[in-house]
Order: sequence, then C-alpha cells, then structure tokens
Amino acid sequence: MSKDNIYTPPEVWTWEGESGGRFASINRPIAGPTHDKELPVGKHPFQLYSMGTPNGVKVTVMFEELLEAGHDAEYDAWLIRITEGDQFSSGFVDANPNSKIPAMIDHSGDEPLRVFESGSILLHLAEKFGTFLPASGAARTETLNWLFWQMGSAPYLGGGFGHFYHYAPEKWQYPIDRFTMEVKRQLDVLDRQLATRPFIAGDDYSIADMAIWPWYGNLVLGRQYGDAARFLDAESYENVMAWAKKLDARPAVRRGRMVNRTSGEPHEQLLERHDAGDFETRTEDKIGGQGD
Repeated sequence: MSKDNIYTPPEVWTWEGESGGRFASINRPIAGPTHDKELPVGKHPFQLYSMGTPNGVKVTVMFEELLEAGHDAEYDAWLIRITEGDQFSSGFVDANPNSKIPAMIDHSGDEPLRVFESGSILLHLAEKFGTFLPASGAARTETLNWLFWQMGSAPYLGGGFGHFYHYAPEKWQYPIDRFTMEVKRQLDVLDRQLATRPFIAGDDYSIADMAIWPWYGNLVLGRQYGDAARFLDAESYENVMAWAKKLDARPAVRRGRMVNRTSGEPHEQLLERHDAGDFETRTEDKIGGQGD
C-alpha cells in the first residue's frame, strides 16, 4: 500500500454509501426492513429462505442428507437474492432480524418456529431427527467443537481473505497477506485433524462436516474466489483435499450444492426446490432460465 493510499479515520465515522466491490449493495450500517413483503410459504413442514452461498449450502446439504437417510424432512427452498435486497424485506427480517441467509421456519410443531444462523439450523435439525450429531458424551461435544469452530473461523475466510483477495475493488497487500496467513493456518488445523480420522469430528459423518465443507472443501476444490486454491497451494493440504473429494462424491451433497444456486453451469442450478423431482425437471438448463 503506497503512502498515497494511507487512510486516516475521522473522529466519528459516517456512512457515505456503497464502497465498491461486487457485494457492496448488501452492506449497510443499520438493521431492519427496507420494504414490506411477506415470505412465501409452500406445502412442506420446513420452509427455507436462502441462497447457494457456503452458509446456504450447509443447510440444503443437511436436508438432502436427511432425505437420503429416509427421514421425513421434505422442505421448500425459496431463493433469497441477496444482491437484490430480498433479505431486507419485512418478512425476511421477521424470520431473521440479522438479515442474513439462511433463515428457516419450522412448521412441524404447534406454532411456527423461526430458526436463523446456519449453525443453529443444523443443530435444530440434527436434534429433531436424532442424526448426524451424537446424542451425548464426548463425541457430541467434539462435534459441536468443530461446528462452532467453523462459525468463528469462516468470517476470516469469506469476509477477510475472500473479500480482499477476490471481491475488493482494489488489491492491497496488507489485508491480503493478513488473511491469507490466517486461512492457511486454518487449513493446517483441518489438515492435522483429518490426518487421524475420516471425518472432522471422528469416525462418523456429522453436521461438523456439513458446516465446514461448503467453505473449506469448495475452497480447496477450486470453486471459490477465483484462483484462490492455487494461490493458497491447496494441493499441499492432502488430508483436507481427500476429505473434500470424498464429501463431494456424496449424492446428497451434490444435490444440496445445487439448491438456490444462481451461478455456474445451468444444469447445476436449481433456483428453488419444492419437490425431490425438481432436480430432474427444474434446473436452469431444463427451464431455459438464467441465474446471476
């Protein structure tokens, strides 16, 4: 960063509008709705309002894994286009006052129950269906350790490294170096963990894997932030790479990654999912639509 670009903060910060970059329009310094619009409600007990970002993929993978395992977990997945401000509608803010995807309304009980934050949704569904999370003891604690590790670590990957390396309108060495170092440290944490076990928390596939894979698995597979996998030397994290490929081959993971996805190959985009048959009949290549 040159001396010409040195920034001196004012005594009191004031918002001057969008700061540039691909996702500048989704950021603002206040909460609450910008417009009135109710959320749609489909026919299934679980109503998911999301987009195919890593946090959204966590939950759609969980639903598809539940269905793959034979659980009665049918759901409607409604697309929330965050670049168009859908998350600031009155209905979405009622579901999640933080205006971030994903948000879910569980209609399976006596009263509708809102569940927001992706980790909370995974935990809610795991406890409801009694799977992908040990019921008690050390194994449960270890799974939750890694679930919350992801919730605390991913902002460094997405909001830190991903933003400054790929999305920011200008490339500055200091933040790129700072967050690259942290992401590589996190990848090393995962690589060491996976050196002695097949899944993140131990011998069994769990919500910890579902939480971590959309971020770090897709990263090492070269699907996030342009050429970031090469920049980070992702191939050197051999255990993470093997784990990422193993999960990528799971049919439920492949389906979950398609739901609410708005970019990539049209046959891999299912903007909304309301029935299991939608994967065969409603992808963008079948209906002739276009994502983002």
